[in-house]
Amino acid sequence: MEGIIPLWKPRGMTSHDCVFQLRKILKTKKVGHSGTLDPDVDGVLPICVGKATKVVEYLQESHKIYVGEITLGFSTETEDASGEVVAKSPITKPLTEKEIDEAMLSLTGDIQQVPPMYSAVKVNGRRLYDYARKGETVERPIRQTTIHHYKRISQPEFSNEEQTQSWKFEVDCAKGTYVRTLAVDTGKKLGYEAHMSDLTRLSSGGFDAKEAITLERVRELVEDNQSSEIFYPLERAVETFPKKRLTSDEYQLIRNGLVMPDSFFEGYDDTQLIALFYNQQLVSLYGKHPSKPGLFKPVKVIRND
Repeated sequence: MEGIIPLWKPRGMTSHDCVFQLRKILKTKKVGHSGTLDPDVDGVLPICVGKATKVVEYLQESHKIYVGEITLGFSTETEDASGEVVAKSPITKPLTEKEIDEAMLSLTGDIQQVPPMYSAVKVNGRRLYDYARKGETVERPIRQTTIHHYKRISQPEFSNEEQTQSWKFEVDCAKGTYVRTLAVDTGKKLGYEAHMSDLTRLSSGGFDAKEAITLERVRELVEDNQSSEIFYPLERAVETFPKKRLTSDEYQLIRNGLVMPDSFFEGYDDTQLIALFYNQQLVSLYGKHPSKPGLFKPVKVIRND
């Protein structure tokens, strides 16, 4: 049993909860997810099973697309709707669409973020959320990320009673982006406290919402002995990699993990990992040898049987 399941993670479950459930449904321990989604967030969560767990890191490297909502007027300790309110800045006059759009545009491209205290980033060997839960503060590292696009997708809604203003957004961002923090920073650009009041992930690891499957549907297919319909081939994880097709003789060399001369990869970009295929299946990933010029070495062996 192997492959990738583009799971639609429901709200109220952690990514680990989903892995735990799939291990029980599929009756296998070799299951891993490709990037944490907070419990309050739903959306696409690629899950790797069997040999596909070897390509988890390459799914994690992909960009991600989310839709969500920003609310101005107050901030929370977790930067999302689940946390306690920590500061207020009542909206007495609604901001214009132009003001909002300009603030969002200023946060596109290469930007810096300070991870939220309620996150899994480690500082001095401890997770930030461990500090936060004990009421401790610690200096957080500044992180670089890339926002490919970040735009408003609804009319801003002003609540005179709540003294808040909200709107829906879409963001296409690089690995490691904290969308909660992006919402908070948008508020700062506009001069108000803010938080991310809703979030759904539409795309991750090259999979989108149309391909995603629920835990309930996975269970139904397994019970109906139709497990093959659940999985996408692990090769999906390297769709964007340069590829080299192997002959039978070449496969015998590669399957044994031989270091190969750069002439074997003539015409390929030596700054990228090269995916080697035999009989339509991914066999290995090769990269430039770090200490021996003119040679390539296996970075990861996927199949050698």
